[in-house]
Amino acid sequence: MSAVRAAQPSVSADLRAPGAVMPPWWRLYPSRILTFWLVELRKIRHDRTELYTRAVQPLLWLVIFGETFSRLHVIPTPKGISYLAYLSPGIMAQSALFIAIFFGIQIIWERDSGILTKLMATPTPRLALISGKAFAAGVRSFSQVVVIMVLSVVLQIHFDWNPLHLLGVVAVVVLGAAFFSCLSMTIAGIVLHRERLMGVGQAITMPLFFASNALYPVKVMPGWLQGLSAANPMSYEVDALRGLLLGTPSSLLLDFGVLAVAVVAGVIAAAALLPRLAR
Repeated sequence: MSAVRAAQPSVSADLRAPGAVMPPWWRLYPSRILTFWLVELRKIRHDRTELYTRAVQPLLWLVIFGETFSRLHVIPTPKGISYLAYLSPGIMAQSALFIAIFFGIQIIWERDSGILTKLMATPTPRLALISGKAFAAGVRSFSQVVVIMVLSVVLQIHFDWNPLHLLGVVAVVVLGAAFFSCLSMTIAGIVLHRERLMGVGQAITMPLFFASNALYPVKVMPGWLQGLSAANPMSYEVDALRGLLLGTPSSLLLDFGVLAVAVVAGVIAAAALLPRLAR
């Protein structure tokens, strides 16, 4: 036993040796992201309870809130598009947000159980580690895309079923989930405790949702709220989803660009705080 214990530090030292040959980043990053995707899929396969409970929220928003406001006609929508159809992409983005914003709890749990320390001892760069976890959040968020698309058929919401547009929808939701999970992991690196993260997450989730165009057009917002909406990545996510699913005027290049930049910034911030979290 003592010999095994004495050998463990040397293994770790070899992994981090300056002369160790590391694979190029363009091979390392996709492999780490794929690994975390497979881990997340395995978790979902073993416990599908969260998938079923998460499906309740978009169902309530669309069936109760959406149907009611469709009858009131108080929120202007583009010509030929019902409010229920207008609302659906916003609820899709909201559902993904609610999943990703508490993703930092998982990394705190991994720290408490010793898993994060083991991951940090491997030669995997912190940026690759955070990127893998961020895009793993997109795996769970993808389930919300499926739920909304199924509900659209039941509620007779007319979406664009062009396969390329549907792939774009998945990409947008994954990017949005990746950013908000990075935001959650960044907060986790600051607050360090699950209870604090829960409090901060609950405090920022609804402002992020209501300060976006998920429920209503930007033009009906007061000026100060329009400014907040312009700085909110969720607004660009919703704009892209509406353009792809409903054919409304949107700036897809701008939307994808903002989301991509937000993900990169989020990954860098979360990776910078990862050593503090792992202490």
